[in-house]
Amino acid sequence: MTTPAERRRRGRAARERISRSAHGRWIPAADRPDPLDVLERQCEDRITRLLPIRRGRMAASPFAYLRGAAAVLAADLGALPETGLTVQLCGDAHLLNFGLYASPERALLFDVNDFDETHPGPFEWDVKRLAASVAVAARDNGQDEQRARRAALTAVQGYADAMRRLAGKGELDVWYARVDTADLPARLGKPGQRKQLESGLAHARSRTSLQAFGKLTEERDGRRRIISAPPLIEPLKRTELRAVGQVFSDYRSTLPESRRVLLDRFRFVDAATKVVGVGSVGTRCYILLLEGRDGRDPLFLQLKEAGRSVLEEHLPPLRVDAEVSAHHGGRRVVTGQHLMQAASDIFLGWTTGPGGRHYYGRQLRDMKGSTEIADLTPSGLRAYAELCGRTLARAHARTGDRLAIAGYLGSADTFAEAVADFALRYADRTKADHGELVAAIEDGRLAAVSGV
Repeated sequence: MTTPAERRRRGRAARERISRSAHGRWIPAADRPDPLDVLERQCEDRITRLLPIRRGRMAASPFAYLRGAAAVLAADLGALPETGLTVQLCGDAHLLNFGLYASPERALLFDVNDFDETHPGPFEWDVKRLAASVAVAARDNGQDEQRARRAALTAVQGYADAMRRLAGKGELDVWYARVDTADLPARLGKPGQRKQLESGLAHARSRTSLQAFGKLTEERDGRRRIISAPPLIEPLKRTELRAVGQVFSDYRSTLPESRRVLLDRFRFVDAATKVVGVGSVGTRCYILLLEGRDGRDPLFLQLKEAGRSVLEEHLPPLRVDAEVSAHHGGRRVVTGQHLMQAASDIFLGWTTGPGGRHYYGRQLRDMKGSTEIADLTPSGLRAYAELCGRTLARAHARTGDRLAIAGYLGSADTFAEAVADFALRYADRTKADHGELVAAIEDGRLAAVSGV
């Protein structure tokens, strides 16, 4: 068995592949793919009529563009040397893919909460996407270069500090570690930050299936049905309902037996398509309304299409024991979520739908919430960025060699300073790429719909 000292030495040896300071030296590769081509290729199998919504949402700001451009950053990172220190990556670790949700015990947790692009890969890829998103968000909020860099640096320092601390803990302590939001207000020193956080916690606690029931359904022909709000929410035809019912049945079979018993206490009532997110727009997504004891006991589930991770083409093939998960997009998402999250949705499962398309299922709303990044002050953004960095480190420590990563990072801020430099450089690139998207929309090369 490898000793802790040997694992740390393995991490320090990774500096020979890429030094810590080298992470800051980034310029676009000479053969960098055109970002617009990357984004359009990603949409080849999506619902064509919804793509203008995706482009319109991405064109709203550089940060909105970054949210939808995970495939672009994956290609940029894939062209760089990497540490070889592998973890289960979120794959899309920007600021808004961290947030609140309810544990099975009904505790409100803060964690990574989006896994559409999850895939094993070098730990620094998630760290760089997080830091870049912090820098872009800071600029979008009107912060100057110095403050934007400081915020990105704080995120990476939070990650590094947490990883060093976790390297000193036992395996079960790391696995059970979590960010319970009951502890967060005390950690945020400024009254304004605490007030904003407490407001966000209260809002998240109100976001339940019952709240969604009031917002997303209506009485129609004497029965409760999901509202029609094209193109964002569209009821299904009778033949489509039967197909979704079969998909739901197959999804149920992937749940643990105890969850199947619980799910069987609900009956299927209605389903509709729903447009979600920014980068996900155009993928197939269904929301399902189920009813328990009576009409006042609803459960909303979401079945979302899961294709290949944007990271996959830029990383070596997975080891044999991971191939089953990798070959089914829905199972890949579910496996990554279980690995990275401190606790996961009790209805997390996967299935294969019509045409062989892969899906994963979960609750639509279960006290889920996120931070309004645009409302954060400079100090608030730094506090939130640090929290995200620490949370990401905990997820990586569960799935990779935390002692090797801590050995690579060392005790100095060399890695953090370098990634902060990368974040500013990538923020420049993001602003330029966003400008190209806006120009393509304005001159008619790409169709877009704004405000939807």
